[in-house]
Amino acid sequence: MKKILTLVSAVCLTILCYATEPWKEITFADPTVFAEKGKYYMTGTRNREPLGFGILESTDLVHWTVPNGDTLQLILAKGQSTFGEKGFWAPQYFKHRGRYYYTYTANEQTCLASAKSIFGPFVQKEVKPIDGSQKNIDSFLFKDDDGKIYLFHVRFKKGNHLWVGEFDLKTGTIIPGTLKHILSCTDAWEMTPNYKSVPIMEGPTVVKWDGLYYMFYSCNHFRNIDYSVGYATATSPYGPWTKHPNNPIIHKSIVGENGSGHGDLFKGFDGRYYYVYHVHNSENNVVPRKTRIVPLNVVKGEDGIYSVTADKDNVIVPLFR
Repeated sequence: MKKILTLVSAVCLTILCYATEPWKEITFADPTVFAEKGKYYMTGTRNREPLGFGILESTDLVHWTVPNGDTLQLILAKGQSTFGEKGFWAPQYFKHRGRYYYTYTANEQTCLASAKSIFGPFVQKEVKPIDGSQKNIDSFLFKDDDGKIYLFHVRFKKGNHLWVGEFDLKTGTIIPGTLKHILSCTDAWEMTPNYKSVPIMEGPTVVKWDGLYYMFYSCNHFRNIDYSVGYATATSPYGPWTKHPNNPIIHKSIVGENGSGHGDLFKGFDGRYYYVYHVHNSENNVVPRKTRIVPLNVVKGEDGIYSVTADKDNVIVPLFR
């Protein structure tokens, strides 16, 4: 009986400690949110040991916890049948025919892993990058209405530029002959002088509304206070892509925090679209970057193109414990 009482006391103490633990701001950079069966799942760049990617879950977008009550749950880890030794960045969930895929960057190479569960562990049958012929980062998988899958991503040439190629999910490779450069920095807001760098366009996210493709992307160096988000439209994944005249749609002048960018668009269970992104840690420090979620106003114009703006008065500060 004494042992039972001791065990019960220990369990109660653990529950009490958890319940009284303070909520903290999430520090995922390059975040993404996957919504399924009444729950939201968030993952992103961690930039700390052990290298890999963690996961948080929520039902309200505000309060997040580690699944199963664990203090640490890596869904993909360095050295566990996964490519990469450093720079584990910018992940994305992708579900196809009941299986979960996880695309990410490591060693400045895009990679693809998979698992039966959203909680992983995500591994590779063959440990390799998607395309080892040259550097490429910030992968995003998009499935079109005809079943074709495309890999949007970034490649380097005196800066960061957006590319796309049709993707073979079975082999984890870009289909030969389909790779194309689609967008680069041209506008003033995409190349501000507040942090010296080459032109940078990155973090693509693509959706399709009423037959038109919408690609959201971030520009400037992430250390630049003007790091921000814009979007472009096209009638084909290969373009030509037309940048929206109201860009940027997420910027410090709109959402109130420096370095607001590089995230993902998702649809909430309330039917509304949201954009999850990161911001600088404070006015004076960039890292560790903090996570934010902003509702989007999506309004169809007379020209048939949706205008997308941030609901700046309702920015969500996600918290975890």
